[in-house]
Amino acid sequence: MAYPDSRTDAEWREQLSSEEYAVLRKAGTERPWSGAYVDTKTVGVYRCRACATELFRSDTKFDSHCGWPSFYAPLAEDRVEYIEDRAMGMKRVEVRCANCGSHLGHVFEGEGYANPTDQRYCINSVSLTLEPDEG
Repeated sequence: MAYPDSRTDAEWREQLSSEEYAVLRKAGTERPWSGAYVDTKTVGVYRCRACATELFRSDTKFDSHCGWPSFYAPLAEDRVEYIEDRAMGMKRVEVRCANCGSHLGHVFEGEGYANPTDQRYCINSVSLTLEPDEG
């Protein structure tokens, strides 16, 4: 798929650290509990680390105790895209940035979390940057 931000692989490698590249561009996963935003309570906007697109607001972040930052909804549906993922011997839904195609994580439904959507966007911290609200 063609994305609005369509940098070359070489450009992504130059911009991103090796860990960021492995997760964002090769659909890797950071180790659980290792990410900077797992327990963050800062109010603000989470952006795609690769292209800076606004993806999630802190008011949709919740404690899922799964080892990765969890959100119950993206900032807007047009900010993310969903890809069926049958890797790991199961059916999952991958979440990517709709602007640059970077891998963010996966979304799960029906797990019983007490949130408005019954969804858990399980997102790698390394895929995000947090822009705190002013004030």
